[in-house]
Amino acid sequence: MRSGTLDGQVALITGAGRGIGREIALGLAAEGMAVGLVGRTQERLIQTLKDCVRLGARGIALSADVARPGAVREAVRTVERDLGPIDLLVNNAGQIDRAEEPIWEVDSAQWWQVVEVNLRGPFNLMRSVLPGMVQRRRGRILNLNSGFALRPDGRYTAYATSKGALLQLSDNIADSLAAHQVVVLDISPGAVATDMTAGMPMFAGMKEWNSIPYMVAVAVDAARGRFDALHGRFVHAGRDNLEQLLARADEIRELDARTLRLRPYGADDPLA
Repeated sequence: MRSGTLDGQVALITGAGRGIGREIALGLAAEGMAVGLVGRTQERLIQTLKDCVRLGARGIALSADVARPGAVREAVRTVERDLGPIDLLVNNAGQIDRAEEPIWEVDSAQWWQVVEVNLRGPFNLMRSVLPGMVQRRRGRILNLNSGFALRPDGRYTAYATSKGALLQLSDNIADSLAAHQVVVLDISPGAVATDMTAGMPMFAGMKEWNSIPYMVAVAVDAARGRFDALHGRFVHAGRDNLEQLLARADEIRELDARTLRLRPYGADDPLA
């Protein structure tokens, strides 16, 4: 897909009632996209919708739990019925471990809930949205990921595990999607000031946050197709020089870089 105008296109954004999801929805609405807003709290979604409409966008607000396949299927059907075929899916809805605890002390139900929302949620959305994209041979998926996907962290094991699995899922489907001209990207905004990060002890007292407006601009550029050459890869919007990444996109693909891979211990490693 080539870069271009977003007028008349349709985006579905999860977790759109607050934080990054809300800001991305507003950014896409300002560029002419119709927006399907999905989240758990209807009142917040309605406020986001009102703000999108003030920008001249069409939209719809739908309360749904992304971890429930039936609720997701119904939400996708409603967006497509009221707004049209979905051009962009933004998997933003996410949860974090309730406390910084070692895994033997965690609330197991809450641990699995984090994984359900952060991994099963995007799967449910992709499972419902991708058939149409594949049939039309166009579409983009933007998974909001995290640097936690790339490194072990014993304080937030559910979040880190779920984000690593999401990145692996994107990697696994990238080749099959490319055959149908559908793009998937995993983009981390880095540490930004949201309700979620405000409750994380590791960020207590943090004064310099990454820019939410910059992340919105990156999401809008992704919707336009600017980063299609990085299909299936991980991008850290808070740290990366995006122009450099794009300039080296061919090299990144050739080296199979920016993906999760097992590192061999040497040339004689049987897994090398």
